[in-house]
Amino acid sequence: MNNEGVDQSKRQFLTTALTVVGAVGTGYLAVPFLSQMQPSVKAMAASAPVDVDLSKMETGQLLRVAWRGKPVWILNRTPEVLKTLTTLDSQLADPKSLESIQPENSKNAMRSIKPEIFVAVGLCTHLGCSPTFRPEVSPPDLGDKWQGGFFCPCHGSWFDLAGRVYSGVPAPTNLEIPPHRYVTDTLLIVGEPAEGESA
Repeated sequence: MNNEGVDQSKRQFLTTALTVVGAVGTGYLAVPFLSQMQPSVKAMAASAPVDVDLSKMETGQLLRVAWRGKPVWILNRTPEVLKTLTTLDSQLADPKSLESIQPENSKNAMRSIKPEIFVAVGLCTHLGCSPTFRPEVSPPDLGDKWQGGFFCPCHGSWFDLAGRVYSGVPAPTNLEIPPHRYVTDTLLIVGEPAEGESA
């Protein structure tokens, strides 16, 4: 091939210009595809921490909020319930919650930061059904051993009012305790770990 009379500077300019135009065009094509991979605003909002005002919560009341598409229960336990919890260990599969999911600040007998306020993901650890809140003691349908708690109607699992699973039921572990922390005495944030803990 004869390259005589070819202006090398023009050739270099055209090659550089086409490379730049190609890179810009590729960028314009890639942006929509890459932005499509980002979570939607709705998805980001669903996984965001949830603020819960406890200032009007009555003793014995159960609040329900949604976090990451899951129901989360916040229960204001009575002094009587707190006393009863300490008597149930012999009936429970994991009374010390050694096999359960919970943040460090909830690894205690009450499974909570504050003894009276219990926070748990409201899904049975068997197949993910949502148990019902049954605070009454010894109802006819559950018998004399029932001291109040959460009953899963799907397959009959029992959980006490600290979310600990009874022995001999299908659920393998205690209810999950989500990361949470208190900003003030009456403002709880679900989905945000306490200082020094990981989510």
